[in-house]
Amino acid sequence: MCIGIALVHHNDAHPSLVVTTLCRLICGETGAMGDESTKRAAQEYLAARLAQEGQSYEDRLNREAAVAFAPRVWKRVTETVIAKCNEWNVVTKEQTLTCKETMLGDLRVWCAGKSQVMTVHYDSKVRLITLKNTARPEHEKDMILSIEGYSIAGGRDARLVRNNEPANLDVVILAELRVLVGLGRQTNG
Repeated sequence: MCIGIALVHHNDAHPSLVVTTLCRLICGETGAMGDESTKRAAQEYLAARLAQEGQSYEDRLNREAAVAFAPRVWKRVTETVIAKCNEWNVVTKEQTLTCKETMLGDLRVWCAGKSQVMTVHYDSKVRLITLKNTARPEHEKDMILSIEGYSIAGGRDARLVRNNEPANLDVVILAELRVLVGLGRQTNG
């Protein structure tokens, strides 16, 4: 008797076809297999292969979600940058930060009385958002955020990721604005 491990996706019979085919190859049409250790090894191989196919399927769905939702994520980034600048200006009661969209769709943020500028650039082909801040020390690199898809209850969504971890957009933008105006990234108190 051959025991198969099945990984079946909605509307996708491919993994079960692999199970059936590999079961027939491993066990033969009769289902008999003489050596128990060979049987276990073949089943381990089958399980590993199906797990790999499942991960490939998940990766494909995440890529598709990232592509589909990337414009929405970029819109959220631009809205957050503009909102943070406006909020900052309300608190200071002056136009401390000026935020403008360039003809290419990038955002530029200037601080009054300073020559530094922060640029927020979106590369839609590779779904990357780059934050360049000329007020940042020279040894620090540009901040690069990627847009990646992920699974949620009932479907898929996309989010910003930095160093393979979900990024908190509000914290990232506030830290960059603090550097732009000449403060440290974080508060002292």
